[in-house]
Amino acid sequence: MSVALSPVTELVGRELEAAALRERLRDPSVRLLTVTGRAGVGKTRLAAEAVREAGAEFARVEVVDAAARWTAGDEPLRSWGPEESGRILLLLDGCDHEARPAAAGAVAALAGDPRVVVLATAVEPLGVYGEQLLPLAPLPVPGPAEGAADPHEVRQVASVALFVRRARDADPAFALTLENAAAVAEICTLLDGLPLAIELAARRLRLFPPHLLPSRLRGRTTVLAGGPAHAPERHRSLAALAEWSCRGLDAPVRALLERLSVYEPGFGLAAAGVSAEAGVEALLDRGLLAVVGEEQGELRLAVTEPVRSHCRAVLAESGRDGAALDAHAERYRQLVTTSLPGLNGTEQERMLRELAAEGANVTAALRRLRERGDGEAAAALVLGCRLPWLTQGRLREGLEWCDGAAEAAGPPLLEAVRARLADMSGLFALALGDPQEAVRRHRRALALGKAVGDRRQNALASAHLGTALLKAGDPPGARAVLVTALNALESMGVTGGAAGAAAALADVLHADGDRRKAQELLDRAEEAFRRIRDGRGLAGALRTSAALALEGEDPDRADRALREALRLYGAIGERTELPDLLEEFALLLLRTAPAQRPRTVRLLAAADTLRAGTGAEVPDEWRSEAERARTELSARLDWSDFATAWAEGVRMGAPAAVAEALSAPAPSRRPVAGAVAEAQSLTPRQVQVALLVSEGLTNRHIAARLDISEWTVVNHVRQVMRRLGCTSRVQVAGAVGRWA
Repeated sequence: MSVALSPVTELVGRELEAAALRERLRDPSVRLLTVTGRAGVGKTRLAAEAVREAGAEFARVEVVDAAARWTAGDEPLRSWGPEESGRILLLLDGCDHEARPAAAGAVAALAGDPRVVVLATAVEPLGVYGEQLLPLAPLPVPGPAEGAADPHEVRQVASVALFVRRARDADPAFALTLENAAAVAEICTLLDGLPLAIELAARRLRLFPPHLLPSRLRGRTTVLAGGPAHAPERHRSLAALAEWSCRGLDAPVRALLERLSVYEPGFGLAAAGVSAEAGVEALLDRGLLAVVGEEQGELRLAVTEPVRSHCRAVLAESGRDGAALDAHAERYRQLVTTSLPGLNGTEQERMLRELAAEGANVTAALRRLRERGDGEAAAALVLGCRLPWLTQGRLREGLEWCDGAAEAAGPPLLEAVRARLADMSGLFALALGDPQEAVRRHRRALALGKAVGDRRQNALASAHLGTALLKAGDPPGARAVLVTALNALESMGVTGGAAGAAAALADVLHADGDRRKAQELLDRAEEAFRRIRDGRGLAGALRTSAALALEGEDPDRADRALREALRLYGAIGERTELPDLLEEFALLLLRTAPAQRPRTVRLLAAADTLRAGTGAEVPDEWRSEAERARTELSARLDWSDFATAWAEGVRMGAPAAVAEALSAPAPSRRPVAGAVAEAQSLTPRQVQVALLVSEGLTNRHIAARLDISEWTVVNHVRQVMRRLGCTSRVQVAGAVGRWA
């Protein structure tokens, strides 16, 4: 059964895959090439496009609908006689489910004919000897920051470009604007970048404006329908596509898929308690489960849409969803509970990374506990999320969960738990930039705690109150509270809490001008934090040490302290305190390395953007200092250079911002003979290029600054690296720093 290639709409976002497929079809060594990928990803469309473009190079092209040919029986493929000369291209489309064994057998039977090249499309490999694969993934979706970006930038993402094309087919007046760009980006993300789903969603613009679609799609993407009448049934709606995708699964594999469908995207197999590797591999092969990332050597997975929505609907219809959601909630309650001993000590980095990766599932578990009215379990889980949420910058959310857990639990909730929730909420209020509200909440925690008589919790709450009082402008009150808290915590042997209180008291003494006593307390705090391996606490103490060092005209020491703090924050994925640290480092850089102005601009921009993501406010005095720095930088740099550097900083995520800061050269020291020799080994032009590299400028920016071609800059950079013995631009910056 041969069919003609039907016209298809323009391919969008598949330029690289189409080029790769054409080249492999032209390769004489390729005899069987299978385009694999989940249903709806566009395998048929890509294969048809490649056949149309490369078909002229074959003497004969035949297209076979494998599903139509072999679903009802095992009809053999025709063979070509010796009179047929030249290469023959056979496209076997849709070699899935019942058609897969017959298609594999037919392909194997053709292996003896060297003229035949088979291009197949299938969800999973055919498993025939000599088969080569071209996996086809969904289209890229916008990142977290791109949804709010300029529409022109969002349109560059392939999934958004496809949505816009198909939306204009449905409504020629549609345009991507500042008002709808975020909604379109969310739609593409909710649909996993699956081309068929995006096209169906774009058709809905005849009925709904873009901003109403995301709420209709969350958790139920299978509502999308309305595909072309001539298309296969599975391509007319996402419900049909999901049902077709799950056909033929063994009962244990289907049960595993349904169980995993209640997990939010990004779960790890260990957290989900999955050990059935064969079942997981089967789901991965079928595209029903996808790898969405990696954290600490463990794959992060997600049940793909629309299969996830379909499986959750099946669970709900059968009445099994409650048990599945309860099991999920219990698993994450246990995960958080077992992580608590390590969060403030030796396992902090690993635990914080793990809980950040599982953050969406922890939140889903909390919602389930609240829905079923288990206030005690919900409160315990919220309390366990204190450090993870502070680290992840989930400040407003954390505050709301604290208040909700305290209110929803009712009178039976122990006053001790209420006291801890009030204390925890004060930490979020302070991190959000409201010290007065933090003071109020910590005082309420102390009032509740005194009635219970929990000395340890009261001492910790007092330490937190002292920090809030200092931020609220009451150093004497802060000092009195912190001295008492520190003595109590030390007497009880609460090492981490005592170190935190000592660091907070050092802040008070620093504000009072007693630098010597402040440094003594900081030394004690740093030693304790290092001993228990509390990286977040140590980073905070190091920042205060850096401020003291700067007042003592010791920028080298300040630089070392801030760099160590940056490495610590980078290791744990810190978000709340990182923006302040980036600004502190940028201000130090502006003071000690004026040549690093573009890098300083990038760091200030990154700090602004990252802070906005947490919702935190900045104290007026600190905002003024940062604004003065921005004003100075904009005056000293060309406007285009300043704007370019600022835009680059805005696009930086936290890891990139930390790397940018750490790549800056250390403060200038007295030059050594070797450094002088390094500088003298370069030509004047190479010295200019090296200096601009050390400022963090790209090759393009250097070319514009020196009015030379970018290729000339590339050659100069290579020569600079060779003569200085460097292997990276970071090392070049370090070498330049030794010249001053």
